[in-house]
Amino acid sequence: MSSTSTNAAAPLSSSSMSSKKPQAQAQSQQPQQVVEGMATVVQHEKEQQNQTDQMTQAERSMREEELSFYSNSTNDYGDDNIWGLLSGVGGNIYEWYDFAVYGLLAPEIGACFFPKSSEELQLINSFGVYLAAFLMRPLGAILFGEIGDRLVGRKHALVFSILLITVPSILMGLLPTYHTWGVVAPVLLVLLRMMQGLSVGGQLAGSYVLSIEQSSSRSRGFRGSVCDASSVGGFLLASAVTTITRSILSEEQVDVWGWRVPFLFSLALAPILYYIVGNTEESKLWSEAAAEDQPLPEDAEDAAAAGVVAADKAVPEKHERPAVVDLMSSPFRRRQLAGMIGVLSAVSSSFYVLFLWTPVYLSELRGIMKEKEADLINFFVVGMQMFFIVLSGKLSDAFPHRMDLVRIGLPGVIVACPAMFGMFEGESWFGYVIAQLQFGFCLSLIQGSMAAWEVELWMADPTLSFTGVAVGHNIASTLFGGTMPLVATFLFYRANQIIQEEENPNAWTLLWPRLLPGLYISVLGCLSFYCISCVVRHPHDVRTGDSKLQQAVIDENRKYEERKKNRANKAKKQKKLKNLEKSLNEGLLNGENHEHEDHETGSGGGGGTNITTAAVTTAAAEQELIPYNPPTTTSDTKNEESMTTPPAIL
Repeated sequence: MSSTSTNAAAPLSSSSMSSKKPQAQAQSQQPQQVVEGMATVVQHEKEQQNQTDQMTQAERSMREEELSFYSNSTNDYGDDNIWGLLSGVGGNIYEWYDFAVYGLLAPEIGACFFPKSSEELQLINSFGVYLAAFLMRPLGAILFGEIGDRLVGRKHALVFSILLITVPSILMGLLPTYHTWGVVAPVLLVLLRMMQGLSVGGQLAGSYVLSIEQSSSRSRGFRGSVCDASSVGGFLLASAVTTITRSILSEEQVDVWGWRVPFLFSLALAPILYYIVGNTEESKLWSEAAAEDQPLPEDAEDAAAAGVVAADKAVPEKHERPAVVDLMSSPFRRRQLAGMIGVLSAVSSSFYVLFLWTPVYLSELRGIMKEKEADLINFFVVGMQMFFIVLSGKLSDAFPHRMDLVRIGLPGVIVACPAMFGMFEGESWFGYVIAQLQFGFCLSLIQGSMAAWEVELWMADPTLSFTGVAVGHNIASTLFGGTMPLVATFLFYRANQIIQEEENPNAWTLLWPRLLPGLYISVLGCLSFYCISCVVRHPHDVRTGDSKLQQAVIDENRKYEERKKNRANKAKKQKKLKNLEKSLNEGLLNGENHEHEDHETGSGGGGGTNITTAAVTTAAAEQELIPYNPPTTTSDTKNEESMTTPPAIL
């Protein structure tokens, strides 16, 4: 019986063991997996530590700034305020209308202010004055960057820039020519253009920053594209007014006095613009950052009297320097600035070639068509370009990375610009229009997201973003946009020399010299593609980056939140100490008044002191800095003594 039961139990025991064996193996593997996971984490930390140890101080500083940039490049204050967008749009139209009118009327202005020069030199001198305005734009960027970042904010900087361009535009419309004032006239023309350049140096950046900082993250590309399209709209308006002037007046009238009409037309736009800007709110992101950067005690003497040290004393000390100095003192920001200038090189040069130099090329230089006809085509191309830009801006919000659409548009620009000049040799009106449209479409793929891209590069520090956008944009515009008419004109005359020196001309030798201005744009396009792919850092890198970058940004965000919380706690404590000091001073003053009254009436002075003590103690307890004990009177003290003292034994 026992043997049977034993034999019967044996298979059960073996089957049970066989079923529990995988579970035991799984349980034994879990600690092993944990140990392996911990070893992997430790190994990863050691690798990071080794990499950190191998970094130089400059590389370590660059890495820290880069992580801080990724973690702080957020804006939760965007509410898509319509007045901010309208002020940027109106300001851009107004500024760029005044700025573009000069370029469109360059032949007439050259004849009026440089009459003793040849026709070629008149045009070059006129474009030289145009370049003088661009040379002032970086200075305007520094000036208005300081105003917008450190002094009065974006809104007031925008107002100042509009005022600064209104006055010289009107004066240029009234300026006597060389025949009346001699050499003084071109000198004054240069000075007025320099004032305009100073204004434009801050206006475009101000409209970008104000509009984008008031935008939610899902609409930055669209709102930025509207601002960018409005600057093209300024060219459109300038082209329209210039075309109408040349259509109504004869060529002789335009050459003598009709060129002044477009300048004086800006007087009608100024009141509308000032009304729009007056209804605009200040950027909440900048207002919040400016409030946080203020030293917490109202006065240094008060802080010393209260025994308080400012929570972030480094902040006001840092802001004692100009914004441009703070911008250039950081290696990471210098790299961002250099990359931004490189990216904008192709955009700036292409913009001025298409909308400013091409009409002059087709009419004055090549003689393919009249000025009215060239302006009419330019008017149509500019209108289509505005539509393309807004469409591209809306599309850029749907891409994972802001730079994706730019990387698509740059190869198109590299190919389209030489193709445009090649199509001009076909002597077909249809070809003239299509050539400019295909180039404008490729350019719009870049321009559509460019405004949002520029502001997002500097959004990590709102007290430097205006300066960063303004300096980077205007240096690129000066180096590549302002010089473009001169470079293109020089390349045109060089092409003429090459063609004239050709002994056995054929189709190719007659064609390729005409492509030189377009090939110059292609070289800049390659530079832009390299900078946007390898040099510049953008907040959207975290979206498409690897897991190491994302984890590093998460860690930096946690540290940032801790620093922010500590700062808030310090601010709260300092506020309480400030209120306590105020209550103490008021209490002492009340005590002195009570003592003085008691002394005069001859009554006991202790009551006033007790009242003062009670007031001060209560005020301190309200600030939760010391425990509150209610005051006791003399009678209360006697009662307590009678309750605590044992009765005497008789």
